[in-house]
Parts: sequence; C-alpha cells; structure tokens
Amino acid sequence: MINFRFTKKYKAENGKNGSGGHCQGKSGEDIYIKVPIGTVVKDAETGKIIADLSELGQTELILPGGRGGKGNSHFATSTRQAPHFAQSGQKGIEKEVILELKLLADVGLLGFPNVGKSTLLSMVTSATPKIADYHFTTLEPNLGVVKTKHGDSFVLADIPGIIEGASDGVGLGLQFLRHIERTRLLLHVIDVSGSENRNPVEDFKIINAELKKYSEKLSKRKQIIVANKIDVMQDENLYNELEKVAKENNMEIFKISAATNKGVSELMEHVAEILKTLPKEDIFDVDERVVYTLEEVEDDFTVRIENGEYIVEGPCIERLLGRVNMEDNESMYYFQKSIKQLGVEDKLKEMGVKEGDTVRFIDWELEWYD
Repeated sequence: MINFRFTKKYKAENGKNGSGGHCQGKSGEDIYIKVPIGTVVKDAETGKIIADLSELGQTELILPGGRGGKGNSHFATSTRQAPHFAQSGQKGIEKEVILELKLLADVGLLGFPNVGKSTLLSMVTSATPKIADYHFTTLEPNLGVVKTKHGDSFVLADIPGIIEGASDGVGLGLQFLRHIERTRLLLHVIDVSGSENRNPVEDFKIINAELKKYSEKLSKRKQIIVANKIDVMQDENLYNELEKVAKENNMEIFKISAATNKGVSELMEHVAEILKTLPKEDIFDVDERVVYTLEEVEDDFTVRIENGEYIVEGPCIERLLGRVNMEDNESMYYFQKSIKQLGVEDKLKEMGVKEGDTVRFIDWELEWYD
C-alpha cells in the first residue's frame, strides 16, 4: 500500500468529443490500480463500501471513466436535417476513496500484549514474529500457515495486543481490530499464570467488551479460550474461575503452554476440524455495497440564488452546454426544450424567478422571459 502514500490522485480519461461524418467520440479508458488482496474500498464521504477485493485476480470498477460524445448527425430529425450542435465527451465521476487493508486469515489470535500469542504462532507455523518479554505490543500483524498431522491447513494471524479503550482509538488496537473481521474463528489467548498479577477473567471481559464496541457482528464470532502459560501457573483457582466464565458463555477452553508446546498440537487439530464447519466471513452484505454509475448523476442539477442571480449548475447542465451553440437559434431552441425536460424550468419557477431576472447556466448569463 506504500505506493498510495506518494500517488494519491488517479485520473482516467474523459470521453472524447463527437465530430462530423457520423463520428461518435471514444469513451475514456479505464485505469486499473493494483492493490493487495484483502483491500476494502470505501467512499471517504459516506463510509460506504464500494468493493471488497478479497480474491486473487479480482477486478472491480470503482468509478466509471468518461463517456464518448456524439456527433451532430445523432440529433438530426425529419425537420432538422443538419443540427448545429453535438454532444461533448462526458467527464467521469470524481470521488475520494479510502483503501483499507484487512488481512485474509482463517483464525485470529486475540488477547492482551505479552500473553503468548506470538510464541504460539511461532510454534505452529514457520512465521518468525519478534518475541520479547515486555508489556508493549508488536507493531504489525503476523501471518502463518498451520499444517496439521492429518494434512489440514489454515492461515493463523497474530493480531497485536489489544488494550482497554482500543475501540475508541487508545493505543494501536483500533487499527488492528479490522484485521480480525475476516477471520472465521478467534482464539482468545489469556495468561493464567498470574505471574504479572493479571486477572484472567478481567482480561476476558475487557477484550470482549472492546470487540462488542467495535463491531456487534465481530463480538458474536465463534471464540475458543486458550488458557496459556499453564507451565508456570501459580494459582489453580485463576484457571478454575476462567473455566466457569467459558461455560457461562458457552465457549470451549483449552489449557496450553505455548513455550513448552504442551497441548498446542491438540488445539490446532481441533481448530482445523471446527473450520470445516464454518463458512467464509464476508465484510459486508451484497445489498450494502454502493455502486457508482454515470447514470446516477445523469439528471443532477442544483439551483441557488446568489447576489440576485439564479445560478443553475450540475452534471446535466455541463453536458447540455457542451452540445449547444448559444449563438445559433436552432441550438437555443434545443437548449430551452432540454431544460424544460430536465425540470430546470419548473424548479426556477418554484424558487420565484420572474421575467427580467438573470439566470446563469455555469458560464452563460441569460435573461428570463415567461
């Protein structure tokens, strides 16, 4: 995604103008921009999702380029054999979009910093995350492929530690919560050793509260509690209390030691079996996706009053002025007929236009006559 730090504006061609000899203008060429798999494209203004690029080789038309114009012969009629106007090439749609990368992983490791997520990932995959005994989280997610002894495989993601307040932007948690949206299963890794005066039940509640605040849908994702660091567990009651919480929430709980590999293989085998029953998680429903087309703004116009003048603007007005010759009577007749069909005339009357008032159509200033 680093390319987009330096190039932030991409522009496709406008449509070419129509010309004589029955020539229609060429439509603008589309621009294809390469993005990593897992990129979600959002409208910066509305936040709505335009595309979810989660398949290899997938292409989506985010915004259409300009449409080609039409020559004067296109507007010929039985009474108007040689019109003195044509249709200019149409501009494409402009939008500011947000590109958001969400990792493609089957299983996400969830939990506070320093609970053993990175150690677990390094034990079951060939990934080599930076591991250290400190209270600060790693700075980026790590992915690895787990291969079980029965030949099953799945992608496991170590999501950097999430802390209380992550859903509100505290720490780095908010920017990483999005990476578990695609996962089908969450392994909630909790330190039950008590070596750092942590309370496993409190940790469980805090992380799940952050999940719910970030996404109600994500908070309902299937979750397995992984009670880690049992090799150095100092108080069995800490695990017993967590086991009660697991039962209350209808969740499975596994005792492991990622450092010594105890219980890890059994956990991964169980995860592989569960994944066979879980469908792919979609980021959004198909009905929620927004699709932009040229037709969407085909008849868009606005009318406002400024300094006593009625100013008419909009995509349809730009196209109309691009195809008429204001110095030609035939063109002016076509112009007047068109603004009536578009509803501009009714809108002006609704806003109180009177004979003699000035009406400005972008750069053209006209006097209104009833």
